[in-house]
Amino acid sequence: MSKVEIYTKFTCGFCFRAKALLEKKNVSFEETDITMGGKQRDEMIQRSGGRMTVPQIFIDDRHIGGSDDLAALDQSGELDALLAS
Repeated sequence: MSKVEIYTKFTCGFCFRAKALLEKKNVSFEETDITMGGKQRDEMIQRSGGRMTVPQIFIDDRHIGGSDDLAALDQSGELDALLAS
């Protein structure tokens, strides 16, 4: 199973949506809450190529993007292949 990481904030609806999609697929993920900022937020910005919005999702260290990007991968059928590797 692939390693899935997601950077989130506490009150983020897009974060909730992305996590719900992963949970629906029975995918475990490592969540990093950056609500309070700090070095983890800086890490997210660096890893995502400068993106400052949440969620930011990574599968096996590959930057996927945000909630809409994750949903688009699911709709195209590509997400299952990424998660299976």
